[in-house]
Amino acid sequence: MHDDNHPSRRQFAAGLALAASVAAMPSTSRARSHDETIRPFKVGIPDEALAAMRQRIVATRWADAEPVSDDSQGVRRRTIEPLLRSWATDYDWRKVETTLNRLPMFLTKIDGLDIHFIHIRSRHPGALPVILTHGWPGSVLEFLKVIGPLTDPTAHGGSAADAFDLVIPSIPGFGFSEKPTEPGWGSDRIGRAWSTLMRRIGYDAYVSQGGDCGSVISQRMALQQVPGLRAIHLNMPAVVPADVAKILAAGDPAPATLSALERRAFDQLEAFYRDNAGYAVMMNTRPQTIGYALVDSPVGMAAWMYEKIAQWTHSGGEPERVLTRDEILDDLSLYWLTGTGASAARIYWEDHSNNFNARGLIDLPVAVSVFPGEIFRAPRSWAEGCYRQLTYFNEVSDGGHFAAWEKPLLFAQELRAAFRPFR
Repeated sequence: MHDDNHPSRRQFAAGLALAASVAAMPSTSRARSHDETIRPFKVGIPDEALAAMRQRIVATRWADAEPVSDDSQGVRRRTIEPLLRSWATDYDWRKVETTLNRLPMFLTKIDGLDIHFIHIRSRHPGALPVILTHGWPGSVLEFLKVIGPLTDPTAHGGSAADAFDLVIPSIPGFGFSEKPTEPGWGSDRIGRAWSTLMRRIGYDAYVSQGGDCGSVISQRMALQQVPGLRAIHLNMPAVVPADVAKILAAGDPAPATLSALERRAFDQLEAFYRDNAGYAVMMNTRPQTIGYALVDSPVGMAAWMYEKIAQWTHSGGEPERVLTRDEILDDLSLYWLTGTGASAARIYWEDHSNNFNARGLIDLPVAVSVFPGEIFRAPRSWAEGCYRQLTYFNEVSDGGHFAAWEKPLLFAQELRAAFRPFR
């Protein structure tokens, strides 16, 4: 029998209610949320919500250890359990909260939703405005380590002429941006919202960068030719030709006409669809169903997301080799404490498309950086077939899917080179 009046149960329920209120109401003043003003924002997770998170982790009913000696059945218990026990005992959310609150963060209402964003102006005159968009299971935290190299290049091996002003928004339904309460918030609409955001801040001309969902959003912005957008940079380009995509979907053998680099990309995608794409099928078709687990169980949510962080970093399946333990837990905590596991998954349902396949010819200038640990390494020939103005293409020496998070200096160097012609 459950005693719902037990003090620990009352504390637990109160903590969950506070966490839910943080996720549902990112603004401290809802009365002002209907105008187009830009309001300062600070993160302030209640202590009770942090205590409830730790209590839930400690109370986990763990799945049996896998009966295989590898990760062919998913993330291994001996891998995830020590990380998450650390999450419950010695992890300190307040460190990243303090880091965020030292940055200029804001909320503004766009198309009915409060959008959270970081906005940092360079001290160098003539800095190029760029909007950086994260993906799933990432967040704005992916970009914290590139803020210095991009806004102050003279302190990080670059020249003042390479400086950027940064706008780093949270995708609707992710982190501190408001959750959509109606369908229709796919990448096309988000791209238009980003255009509104940049104009509202005061940028009439700017460039856009993205990987993962951010790549899709940047490409949709280019396809729509939103006002002010001059060029885009991608570290996960959607370039798979229609005929190749059809063969991959059918599970048929690779065409004999593929070049060596095209065959490499084909084989990587074939392996991904065969072994690792189940999460995407679920979020494309049933984000609400998986969302109950993602919002209810911190360990379930963490395992769902950690597996992709492990697979997609250039780390041999050991992400702690390229990210710190706390960096990983910061990202997981952001999802948990804002209750955005389900709302973030819905972007897959909204787009309901394959993020690797070409979506149409883009006329605006496009720059591409191919990192070796990406899900697939896009060949230049496929990029040239999608982008009429492929102004930059480079295969980078290190880094993976989370390029800015993993290799911030390399990422910054790529953006400097890619966008130099547009200053």
